[in-house]
Amino acid sequence: MARTVLAWLFPAAMALALALAASAAHAADPAQVSVAVAANFTAPMRDIAAAFERESGHGVQVSTGSTGKLYAQIKNGAPFQLLLAADADTPERLVREGLAAPDSRFTYAIGRLALWSAQPGVVDPTGDVLRGGGFDRLAIANPRLAPYGAAAVEVLRGMGIELALEPKIVQGENIAQTWQFVSTGNAQLGFVALSQIMKDGKIASGSAWVVPQTLYAPIRQDAVLLASGADLPAARKLMAFLRGEKARSIIESFGYRLAP
Repeated sequence: MARTVLAWLFPAAMALALALAASAAHAADPAQVSVAVAANFTAPMRDIAAAFERESGHGVQVSTGSTGKLYAQIKNGAPFQLLLAADADTPERLVREGLAAPDSRFTYAIGRLALWSAQPGVVDPTGDVLRGGGFDRLAIANPRLAPYGAAAVEVLRGMGIELALEPKIVQGENIAQTWQFVSTGNAQLGFVALSQIMKDGKIASGSAWVVPQTLYAPIRQDAVLLASGADLPAARKLMAFLRGEKARSIIESFGYRLAP
């Protein structure tokens, strides 16, 4: 009986060991870069990754989510080499905690907030629809996890209508889920990243108010090279590519402002 069990366990153990070795080899693949990307930057990063892959021959694996969730994953050992956050505080915190290279942090984009409805004519160009209140649900990203959600709360508070609209607010886990709430009609309107609704320099569909940047603190989005990517040439090349004219042109085309 014991011999039979051992005969079964040995191949299984060997298979597990081989799978783990293959997984480790993939994670350490010097030709592959694993990037954690804030949800608002999903579409631009897709284009940037494609351009980088064509130019460098390196592959790019992109994982998206709220900046707060990505930070938690990095703290728990997720094998990312770069973080493109939706704020400046998170990369700075990672540097302080010894989880990122201190000389690598820079502002890759300055985000812009928009109030959007998937339906034409719902949102007016000055956002007065918020004061009228003729809607059932207003979607925002979770302000504790997503800087765009925090900016949305700041706008509502500054307009003096936060408490009045509180019963109508529905929260997405991140800005991607918030966009989904509005695009599917589960919320009639919502605060999203301008980049999510802009194509070729104009609003792609529906109706929108591009919120004046005087109504919320600048959404400075910083990138940082994580400790696991500090010695990976492909990761450093992607960081350099993000600073270059090709990437900056893509970023600007999605409605972001560029840092000097």
